[in-house]
Amino acid sequence: MDQSKPSGSPHELRVDWEEYYRLIEVLSLEIYKSGYEFDSLLCLGRGGLRVGDVISRIFQRPLAVLTVSSYREEAGTRRGELQIAAAISSLEDEPRGRVLLVDDLADSGATLAGVVQHLKERFAGISELRTAVIWVKGCSQFIPDYYASHLPDSPWICQPFEVYDQLTPGKLAQRLEEYGRDRR
Repeated sequence: MDQSKPSGSPHELRVDWEEYYRLIEVLSLEIYKSGYEFDSLLCLGRGGLRVGDVISRIFQRPLAVLTVSSYREEAGTRRGELQIAAAISSLEDEPRGRVLLVDDLADSGATLAGVVQHLKERFAGISELRTAVIWVKGCSQFIPDYYASHLPDSPWICQPFEVYDQLTPGKLAQRLEEYGRDRR
């Protein structure tokens, strides 16, 4: 299923930084309450980077990163072909044992399903693989093991860092210059 950004605000969920981090904390608590003791923490970049960082700090586990890309078309609002990086960035060896795979959301579920399959095929040392996201949409064909929020109506989620998707270095310079004038 190809999910694209719906037009109009009734299908949008706007999330500020405070709510974003609160939901990561809710997700962390869900993982903790389950009793799952993971050996490796692997986040999907880009969307899962902040989520993985916070969970890594809370559970005091090293963070590994696997870069994937599926939302490239139309300024990141339409899903394309899933691309998975050839290597995982980590200070440890390849993932093994019990692994927690973290991303920001399960939209159609295609990214998580594809990465789970890829990891199981490529890393025989993984004995158990569980998944965690902040949001799972009702339209998702993949249901993660852990999530902070279920969104049955599948809104487009406007995350707080998306402001940077349209911010060029020139626009940033202008914005910071205006900010400096306002503070004088």
